Amino acid sequence: MAGENNNLPVRRYEKQYKGLLQTVFTATNAFQGAISPIQILDGVQNNATAFSVKTNNTPVVVGEYKTDANIAFGTGTSNSSRFGQMTEVIYQDTDVEYDYTLAINEGIDRYTVNNDLNATIADRLRLQSEAQTRAMNKRIGAYASKVAGHSETLSELTDKAINALFNKINTYFIDLEVTAPLTAYVRSDVYNAIVDMAQVSKGKGSSVNIDKNGLAYYKDIALQRVPSQYFAQDTQALIMPNGLIIPFVGISTARTIPAVDFDGVILQAAAKGGQFVLEDNKKAIVKVTGTPTVPGA
Repeated sequence: MAGENNNLPVRRYEKQYKGLLQTVFTATNAFQGAISPIQILDGVQNNATAFSVKTNNTPVVVGEYKTDANIAFGTGTSNSSRFGQMTEVIYQDTDVEYDYTLAINEGIDRYTVNNDLNATIADRLRLQSEAQTRAMNKRIGAYASKVAGHSETLSELTDKAINALFNKINTYFIDLEVTAPLTAYVRSDVYNAIVDMAQVSKGKGSSVNIDKNGLAYYKDIALQRVPSQYFAQDTQALIMPNGLIIPFVGISTARTIPAVDFDGVILQAAAKGGQFVLEDNKKAIVKVTGTPTVPGA
Protein backbone atom coordinates (compact mmCIF):
# COMPACT_ATOMS: atom_id res chain seq x y z
CA MET A 1 0.00 0.00 0.00
CA ALA A 2 1.32 3.46 -0.89
CA GLY A 3 2.80 5.25 2.08
CA GLU A 4 3.25 2.21 4.32
CA ASN A 5 6.63 2.26 6.01
CA ASN A 6 7.27 -1.50 6.47
CA ASN A 7 7.07 -1.06 10.24
CA LEU A 8 10.12 1.22 10.17
CA PRO A 9 9.93 4.53 12.04
CA VAL A 10 11.75 6.53 9.35
CA ARG A 11 12.16 6.26 5.58
CA ARG A 12 15.17 8.12 4.19
CA TYR A 13 15.20 10.08 0.95
CA GLU A 14 18.73 11.52 0.97
CA LYS A 15 19.84 10.05 -2.36
CA GLN A 16 16.60 11.02 -4.10
CA TYR A 17 16.82 14.57 -2.73
CA LYS A 18 20.48 14.79 -3.72
CA GLY A 19 19.77 13.63 -7.27
CA LEU A 20 16.84 16.01 -7.74
CA LEU A 21 18.73 19.01 -6.36
CA GLN A 22 21.73 18.29 -8.58
CA THR A 23 19.57 17.86 -11.69
CA VAL A 24 17.48 20.97 -11.09
CA PHE A 25 20.48 23.15 -10.26
CA THR A 26 22.33 22.03 -13.39
CA ALA A 27 19.30 22.85 -15.53
CA THR A 28 18.35 26.21 -14.01
CA ASN A 29 21.59 27.67 -12.68
CA ALA A 30 21.35 31.40 -13.41
CA PHE A 31 25.11 31.86 -13.73
CA GLN A 32 25.89 28.90 -15.96
CA GLY A 33 29.44 29.04 -17.21
CA ALA A 34 30.91 30.84 -14.21
CA ILE A 35 29.79 28.04 -11.89
CA SER A 36 31.63 24.75 -11.54
CA PRO A 37 29.48 21.62 -11.17
CA ILE A 38 27.63 21.76 -7.84
CA GLN A 39 29.18 19.59 -5.14
CA ILE A 40 26.50 17.70 -3.18
CA LEU A 41 27.09 15.19 -0.41
CA ASP A 42 24.41 13.37 1.55
CA GLY A 43 24.57 12.13 5.10
CA VAL A 44 27.07 14.82 6.13
CA GLN A 45 27.95 15.20 9.79
CA ASN A 46 26.95 18.30 11.69
CA ASN A 47 30.08 20.43 11.36
CA ALA A 48 30.92 23.82 9.91
CA THR A 49 33.52 22.81 7.32
CA ALA A 50 32.43 21.58 3.91
CA PHE A 51 35.87 20.71 2.51
CA SER A 52 39.48 21.90 2.38
CA VAL A 53 41.54 23.09 -0.55
CA LYS A 54 45.30 23.24 -0.96
CA THR A 55 46.52 26.81 -1.42
CA ASN A 56 49.98 28.20 -1.92
CA ASN A 57 51.13 31.79 -1.57
CA THR A 58 54.83 31.24 -2.24
CA PRO A 59 55.94 33.88 -4.77
CA VAL A 60 57.70 32.78 -7.92
CA VAL A 61 61.30 33.97 -8.02
CA VAL A 62 63.01 34.11 -11.40
CA GLY A 63 66.73 34.26 -10.80
CA GLU A 64 69.90 34.13 -12.86
CA TYR A 65 72.47 31.38 -13.00
CA LYS A 66 75.67 32.75 -11.47
CA THR A 67 79.11 31.69 -12.75
CA ASP A 68 81.33 33.71 -10.41
CA ALA A 69 84.43 31.74 -9.43
CA ASN A 70 83.59 31.99 -5.72
CA ILE A 71 79.95 30.87 -5.95
CA ALA A 72 79.65 27.13 -5.29
CA PHE A 73 83.41 26.93 -5.81
CA GLY A 74 86.44 28.59 -4.21
CA THR A 75 85.50 30.53 -1.09
CA GLY A 76 81.85 29.72 -1.76
CA THR A 77 82.31 25.96 -1.60
CA SER A 78 79.48 24.28 0.37
CA ASN A 79 77.95 27.59 1.38
CA SER A 80 76.52 28.98 -1.86
CA SER A 81 74.72 27.89 -5.01
CA ARG A 82 75.03 29.02 -8.60
CA PHE A 83 71.25 28.64 -8.85
CA GLY A 84 70.75 31.42 -6.30
CA GLN A 85 68.75 31.29 -3.06
CA MET A 86 66.34 28.37 -2.74
CA THR A 87 62.64 29.07 -2.17
CA GLU A 88 60.77 26.45 -0.16
CA VAL A 89 57.32 25.60 -1.54
CA ILE A 90 54.69 24.87 1.12
CA TYR A 91 50.93 24.39 0.68
CA GLN A 92 48.38 25.33 3.32
CA ASP A 93 45.00 23.73 3.99
CA THR A 94 42.23 26.27 3.55
CA ASP A 95 38.93 25.22 5.11
CA VAL A 96 35.76 26.07 3.19
CA GLU A 97 32.82 26.60 5.52
CA TYR A 98 29.06 26.39 5.02
CA ASP A 99 27.37 29.76 5.24
CA TYR A 100 23.63 29.03 5.03
CA THR A 101 21.10 26.31 5.88
CA LEU A 102 18.15 24.75 4.08
CA ALA A 103 15.16 23.00 5.65
CA ILE A 104 11.93 21.22 4.67
CA ASN A 105 9.11 20.54 7.12
CA GLU A 106 5.82 19.53 5.45
CA GLY A 107 2.90 17.36 6.45
CA ILE A 108 1.07 14.99 4.09
CA ASP A 109 -2.30 13.69 5.35
CA ARG A 110 -3.75 10.59 3.62
CA TYR A 111 -7.27 11.97 4.13
CA THR A 112 -6.65 15.29 2.40
CA VAL A 113 -3.71 14.92 0.01
CA ASN A 114 -5.85 13.37 -2.77
CA ASN A 115 -2.83 11.68 -4.33
CA ASP A 116 -0.52 8.71 -3.86
CA LEU A 117 1.70 9.38 -0.86
CA ASN A 118 4.98 8.37 -2.52
CA ALA A 119 4.15 10.38 -5.66
CA THR A 120 3.39 13.38 -3.47
CA ILE A 121 6.72 13.06 -1.69
CA ALA A 122 8.54 12.91 -5.03
CA ASP A 123 6.65 16.01 -6.22
CA ARG A 124 7.43 17.94 -3.05
CA LEU A 125 11.15 17.09 -3.19
CA ARG A 126 11.28 18.29 -6.80
CA LEU A 127 9.43 21.53 -6.02
CA GLN A 128 11.64 22.13 -2.99
CA SER A 129 14.72 21.57 -5.17
CA GLU A 130 13.47 24.19 -7.63
CA ALA A 131 12.77 26.71 -4.87
CA GLN A 132 16.11 26.08 -3.20
CA THR A 133 17.92 26.41 -6.55
CA ARG A 134 16.37 29.87 -6.99
CA ALA A 135 17.55 30.76 -3.49
CA MET A 136 21.05 29.47 -4.32
CA ASN A 137 21.10 31.54 -7.52
CA LYS A 138 20.34 34.64 -5.47
CA ARG A 139 23.06 33.81 -2.95
CA ILE A 140 25.63 33.19 -5.71
CA GLY A 141 24.80 36.54 -7.32
CA ALA A 142 25.16 38.34 -3.98
CA TYR A 143 28.38 36.44 -3.21
CA ALA A 144 29.97 37.30 -6.57
CA SER A 145 29.09 40.97 -6.06
CA LYS A 146 30.56 40.94 -2.57
CA VAL A 147 33.90 39.33 -3.46
CA ALA A 148 34.39 41.00 -6.87
CA GLY A 149 37.94 42.29 -7.15
CA HIS A 150 37.14 45.06 -9.62
CA SER A 151 34.22 47.39 -10.14
CA GLU A 152 33.01 49.62 -12.96
CA THR A 153 30.03 51.96 -13.16
CA LEU A 154 27.38 52.22 -15.87
CA SER A 155 25.55 55.55 -15.59
CA GLU A 156 23.32 55.42 -18.66
CA LEU A 157 22.15 52.94 -21.28
CA THR A 158 23.65 54.73 -24.27
CA ASP A 159 25.85 53.33 -27.03
CA LYS A 160 28.73 55.52 -25.89
CA ALA A 161 28.51 54.51 -22.21
CA ILE A 162 28.12 50.78 -22.93
CA ASN A 163 30.96 50.76 -25.45
CA ALA A 164 33.27 52.60 -23.03
CA LEU A 165 32.34 50.18 -20.27
CA PHE A 166 33.15 47.07 -22.29
CA ASN A 167 36.38 48.63 -23.56
CA LYS A 168 37.49 49.11 -19.95
CA ILE A 169 36.47 45.58 -19.00
CA ASN A 170 38.19 44.08 -22.02
CA THR A 171 41.42 45.96 -21.22
CA TYR A 172 41.22 44.94 -17.55
CA PHE A 173 41.03 41.23 -18.33
CA ILE A 174 43.75 41.41 -20.99
CA ASP A 175 46.10 43.17 -18.55
CA LEU A 176 45.17 40.55 -15.94
CA GLU A 177 46.20 37.88 -18.50
CA VAL A 178 42.98 35.94 -18.08
CA THR A 179 42.87 33.24 -20.76
CA ALA A 180 39.62 31.48 -19.80
CA PRO A 181 36.46 32.40 -21.76
CA LEU A 182 34.56 35.34 -20.26
CA THR A 183 30.81 35.74 -19.79
CA ALA A 184 28.92 38.90 -18.89
CA TYR A 185 25.84 38.09 -16.80
CA VAL A 186 23.60 41.12 -17.28
CA ARG A 187 20.16 42.38 -16.39
CA SER A 188 17.63 42.32 -19.23
CA ASP A 189 17.57 46.12 -19.72
CA VAL A 190 21.35 46.19 -20.13
CA TYR A 191 21.21 43.23 -22.52
CA ASN A 192 18.47 44.88 -24.61
CA ALA A 193 20.45 48.10 -24.77
CA ILE A 194 23.47 46.22 -26.13
CA VAL A 195 21.36 44.43 -28.77
CA ASP A 196 19.85 47.79 -29.82
CA MET A 197 23.23 49.54 -30.17
CA ALA A 198 23.75 51.10 -33.59
CA GLN A 199 27.28 49.68 -33.85
CA VAL A 200 25.98 46.13 -33.33
CA SER A 201 25.22 45.33 -36.93
CA LYS A 202 25.96 42.75 -39.59
CA GLY A 203 27.90 45.46 -41.38
CA LYS A 204 30.48 45.17 -38.61
CA GLY A 205 30.40 41.38 -38.63
CA SER A 206 28.06 41.09 -35.62
CA SER A 207 25.84 38.03 -35.27
CA VAL A 208 22.93 39.98 -33.78
CA ASN A 209 19.43 38.64 -34.36
CA ILE A 210 16.78 41.29 -33.64
CA ASP A 211 13.91 38.84 -34.31
CA LYS A 212 15.06 36.63 -31.46
CA ASN A 213 16.60 39.48 -29.44
CA GLY A 214 19.86 37.57 -29.58
CA LEU A 215 23.52 38.57 -29.41
CA ALA A 216 26.06 35.94 -28.43
CA TYR A 217 29.14 38.14 -27.86
CA TYR A 218 30.17 41.74 -27.46
CA LYS A 219 33.86 42.74 -27.38
CA ASP A 220 34.84 39.04 -27.17
CA ILE A 221 32.70 38.56 -24.04
CA ALA A 222 29.75 36.15 -24.10
CA LEU A 223 26.43 37.67 -23.03
CA GLN A 224 23.88 35.97 -20.80
CA ARG A 225 20.66 37.50 -19.51
CA VAL A 226 19.95 36.86 -15.85
CA PRO A 227 16.71 37.69 -13.99
CA SER A 228 17.02 40.86 -11.94
CA GLN A 229 16.21 39.10 -8.66
CA TYR A 230 19.51 37.21 -8.81
CA PHE A 231 21.62 40.36 -8.67
CA ALA A 232 22.50 42.42 -5.62
CA GLN A 233 20.51 45.65 -5.55
CA ASP A 234 23.27 47.90 -6.93
CA THR A 235 24.67 45.39 -9.45
CA GLN A 236 23.84 45.66 -13.15
CA ALA A 237 26.20 42.96 -14.43
CA LEU A 238 28.86 40.47 -13.38
CA ILE A 239 31.69 39.52 -15.73
CA MET A 240 33.53 36.32 -14.84
CA PRO A 241 35.70 33.62 -16.41
CA ASN A 242 34.06 30.22 -16.76
CA GLY A 243 34.23 27.68 -13.94
CA LEU A 244 35.29 30.21 -11.30
CA ILE A 245 32.82 29.64 -8.43
CA ILE A 246 32.19 26.29 -6.70
CA PRO A 247 28.70 25.90 -5.16
CA PHE A 248 28.19 23.14 -2.60
CA VAL A 249 25.47 21.59 -0.46
CA GLY A 250 25.73 19.05 2.34
CA ILE A 251 22.52 17.15 3.08
CA SER A 252 22.25 16.09 6.72
CA THR A 253 19.01 14.20 6.21
CA ALA A 254 15.91 13.87 4.04
CA ARG A 255 13.22 11.66 5.51
CA THR A 256 9.58 10.91 6.17
CA ILE A 257 8.37 9.97 9.64
CA PRO A 258 4.88 8.81 10.70
CA ALA A 259 2.82 11.71 12.01
CA VAL A 260 1.23 11.65 15.45
CA ASP A 261 -1.37 14.41 15.08
CA PHE A 262 -2.80 13.32 11.70
CA ASP A 263 -2.98 10.20 9.55
CA GLY A 264 0.02 10.62 7.32
CA VAL A 265 3.71 11.44 7.27
CA ILE A 266 5.96 14.41 7.91
CA LEU A 267 8.49 15.19 5.17
CA GLN A 268 11.64 16.76 6.59
CA ALA A 269 15.06 17.66 5.25
CA ALA A 270 18.03 19.59 6.58
CA ALA A 271 21.01 20.76 4.56
CA LYS A 272 23.80 23.32 4.58
CA GLY A 273 25.34 25.11 1.65
CA GLY A 274 27.77 27.72 0.44
CA GLN A 275 29.95 28.82 -2.44
CA PHE A 276 33.68 29.24 -2.83
CA VAL A 277 36.20 30.98 -5.06
CA LEU A 278 39.97 31.02 -4.60
CA GLU A 279 41.26 34.28 -3.12
CA ASP A 280 43.55 34.86 -6.12
CA ASN A 281 40.61 34.46 -8.52
CA LYS A 282 38.45 37.15 -6.91
CA LYS A 283 40.26 39.78 -8.96
CA ALA A 284 38.88 38.06 -12.07
CA ILE A 285 35.30 38.97 -11.05
CA VAL A 286 34.17 42.36 -12.35
CA LYS A 287 31.05 43.98 -10.94
CA VAL A 288 29.16 46.69 -12.84
CA THR A 289 27.23 48.98 -10.52
CA GLY A 290 25.00 51.99 -10.95
CA THR A 291 21.41 52.83 -11.79
CA PRO A 292 21.66 53.49 -15.52
CA THR A 293 19.03 55.66 -17.10
CA VAL A 294 17.58 55.48 -20.59
CA PRO A 295 18.01 58.82 -22.41
CA GLY A 296 14.65 60.42 -23.11
CA ALA A 297 12.76 58.01 -20.86
